[in-house]
Amino acid sequence: MDILGIIIGLIVGGGGAFATQRWIVGNKVKKRISEAENEADRIKKERMLQAKENFLKLKEEHEDNIKERERRMQSNEDRIRSKEKSINQKLEELNRKEKDLERTQGDLSQKTSSLEVRLQELDKIQQKRVAELSKISILQPEEAKKMLMDALVDEARTAAMVQIKEISEEAKLNANREARRIVIQTIQRVATEQAIENAVSVFNIESDEVKGRIIGREGRNIRALEAATGVEIIVDDTPEAIILSCFDPIRREIARLSLHQLVSDGRIHPARIEEVVAKTKKNLDEEIAETGRRTCIDLEIHGLHPELMRMVGRMKYRSSYGQNLLQHSREVANLCAIMAAELGLNVKVAKRAGLLHDIGKVPDEEPELPHAILGMKIAEKFGEKPDVLNAIGAHHDEIEMKTLISPIVQVCDAISGARPGARREIVEAYIKRIKELENLALSYDGVGSAYAIQAGRELRVLVEAEKVTDQRAEELSFAISQRIQTEMTYPGQVKVTVIREKRSVNYAK
Repeated sequence: MDILGIIIGLIVGGGGAFATQRWIVGNKVKKRISEAENEADRIKKERMLQAKENFLKLKEEHEDNIKERERRMQSNEDRIRSKEKSINQKLEELNRKEKDLERTQGDLSQKTSSLEVRLQELDKIQQKRVAELSKISILQPEEAKKMLMDALVDEARTAAMVQIKEISEEAKLNANREARRIVIQTIQRVATEQAIENAVSVFNIESDEVKGRIIGREGRNIRALEAATGVEIIVDDTPEAIILSCFDPIRREIARLSLHQLVSDGRIHPARIEEVVAKTKKNLDEEIAETGRRTCIDLEIHGLHPELMRMVGRMKYRSSYGQNLLQHSREVANLCAIMAAELGLNVKVAKRAGLLHDIGKVPDEEPELPHAILGMKIAEKFGEKPDVLNAIGAHHDEIEMKTLISPIVQVCDAISGARPGARREIVEAYIKRIKELENLALSYDGVGSAYAIQAGRELRVLVEAEKVTDQRAEELSFAISQRIQTEMTYPGQVKVTVIREKRSVNYAK
C-alpha cells in the first residue's frame, strides 16, 4: 500500500508539474505574441510616419521645382520686356535723330541763304570803301595827315583807358594786401604785449658790472647760456635787471636759477655755464618731484604712482589759458571733494580725479589727441581705477560718462576756469604756436635742438655737425622757412637761424 501510494503520489505530482509547466509555457507564448504584435504595430507606425515624411519632402521638392520654373519664366519675361523697352528706346532715338537731321538740314539751308546775304553786304561795304579811298586820294597832304592823327589819337586813348583800368585794379589789389600786412603787424604787436606778461622773467643783479661778466668776451657767455637753456637773454639799458624770455616756464626757471648760481659763484665761462645748467636741471627735476609729493600730501591723496606724482609737480610750470595748471588742478580737486561729500559719494576718488583731470596737458610731446583722452591713457598706464579714468577722459565730453564722479569733475573744471580773470585765450594760442614752430624744426634729421625766441619771430635751430654739412645747413634753413610759410599761421615774419658748431672732446686720464 505504501508503494502504491508513492506511485500514485508521483503520478499526481508529475501531472501537476506538467500542467504547471504547460501553463507557464502558454503564458510565455502569449506574452511573446503580444510583444510581436506591439512590435509590428510600432514598425507599422514608423513606416507610415516615414512614408508621410517622404511624401511631404517630395511634395516640397515638387513645389520648389514649380517655384523655380515660375521664377525662370518671370525672369525670361522681364528680360523680354527689357529688350522690348530697349528696342523702343532705340527706335525713339532714331526718330529723334532723324528729326534733328531734318532740322539741321533746314538750318543749313537758312545759313546758306544768310551767308549769301552777308556776302552781298560785304560787297557793298567794299564798294563804299573804294569810294572813300577815291575821295581821300584827291585830299591835300595836310588834310590826310590830320585824319591819320585823329585816328591814331583815338586808338591811343582807347589803349590808355585799358591800361589805366588794369593799373587801377592792380593798385586796389596791392592796397588790400598792404592793408592786411599793416593789420597783421598791429595784431602781432598787441599779441606780444599781452603774452609777454607770462613769457618773461626778470633777473635782478646788484650792479651793471655783472652784466658785462654775464655777456662775456664778444658775447660768448650769453651765447653759451642761450644755447644750453633755450632761453633768450635780453641785456638792455634797464638798470640792475636782465630779462629772460621764453614761452616754457621750466626753461625760464632753469635759466634763472643757473644765472643766480653763476653770479653768486663768480665763475662765468662757457664750460662752467654748461656744468651749472646741467646741475640746475637735475635739481629742478628733484624739486618738481617734491612739489608733486607735497601736493598729494596736502590733498591727502595716497598711492599715486611716482611718475604721476612727478607730472603733478610739472603742473607748477604749466599754464592753461593763462591760469597756473597746478593751482587750477588743486582747486578742482577741492571743489570735487566738497561736491562729492554733499552728494554722499566717494570723496577720495573725486579728489583724485579732480587733481589728475588735466594731466594730459603736462607732456612736452603733444600727440594728435585731445588732452582729456591723452590724460586718461597716461593714468591708465600707471594703474588708476576705472572711475578716475572715466572722469579724466569725459570731462570735455570726448567719451561717455559712466560714473557719477565724471560730471562732478566736469562741473568743477568749468567753475574753476570760468572765474573772472582766471584764463586768457591769447596766452594759450601763443604758446601753442611757439611749440609748433619748435616741433617743425625738430622733425628734420640732424637737428639736435630748436628754440623759438623773440615771441616766435625767430627760430634758432642747433644741428649736429657730424650729420649736417655747411651746405646742408643752408638748405635746412630754407626748407624750414618754406614749411613755416606754407603750413603755419603766424603774424609778421619768422627768422630761421641754423647754427652748426663742431666740438671735439677728449679726456686725459
